[in-house]
Amino acid sequence: MQFLDAHQLEALLPFSQLIGCLRQAFAGHYHVPLRHHHDYPIPGEAENGTLLLMPAWDDGQYFGVKLVAVNPHNRRQGLPTIQGIYTLFETPTGTPVVQVDARALTNLRTAAASALASSFLSRPESKTLLMVGTGVLAPYLIRAHASVRPIERVLIWGRNLTKAKNLAAELKNTQYSTSPVGDLSAVIAEADIVSCATLSPNPLVMGRWLKAGQHLDLVGSFKPNMREADDEAIRRALVYVDTLEGALKETGDIVEPIRNGILRAEEIPGDLFSLCREECFGRQSPKAITLFKSVGHALEDLAAAKLAWEQVRG
Repeated sequence: MQFLDAHQLEALLPFSQLIGCLRQAFAGHYHVPLRHHHDYPIPGEAENGTLLLMPAWDDGQYFGVKLVAVNPHNRRQGLPTIQGIYTLFETPTGTPVVQVDARALTNLRTAAASALASSFLSRPESKTLLMVGTGVLAPYLIRAHASVRPIERVLIWGRNLTKAKNLAAELKNTQYSTSPVGDLSAVIAEADIVSCATLSPNPLVMGRWLKAGQHLDLVGSFKPNMREADDEAIRRALVYVDTLEGALKETGDIVEPIRNGILRAEEIPGDLFSLCREECFGRQSPKAITLFKSVGHALEDLAAAKLAWEQVRG
């Protein structure tokens, strides 16, 4: 059985292809059970780790499962917070055909999903992107958003300004400028798209800072006790999600506003399934504030793994 590492996946899954692949997958028909969450204690740490099990299958060709460990404390040791493995099987025989680095797969497909949503929800002329967070997902999200919109300027904010400066230097290129910023509240109004990828338990983006026409991309919150945007941001925005089933149960950015009476489930116009199947509308007004909440979905992993494997297999 072949193994594809991060470098191979980067080459096999350019955003120009991966975003289109995800669009076809969300418009198609797959079988995706709700993912399993299992918290486990880590010796010497107050915060638990999380084990995620994410299976999915199509109608007879492939099935796959991702096993991921999320350990927030790894940052103190200079280790990735997300680690794991993805295994793709052939359905007719149940034979495992390839394993891939789950961290790289997750980074690529997560960023591609946000860019796919942005293609429906952000203004087509969006030129300034604000990246909130300097973790491993940040460069992927920046590149993905820039692949679907004419981004000319990228602002990068992190709790650690040095990390923001380092990331800006690392991503220096001829397509767009990159600049670290120190005051989040002061720069949000400059952005057409605000993308957040943090593990914050408390809101970082306040609704009072948002301006008409912006698109807010929330990626980091994957548990009910995590928030990246406050209730006012949810109240002001037209809210979309990657999947209704997952978002209504798993993320504090949706669960808490519903509990607080700020948002009702029936007020969410749609998810990536309905957007890609043209069953709901995306952005309808240049002045609307749109918000996409990504929780993560095993369909994205399966579609990306299939794309990589079929290119390797030839």
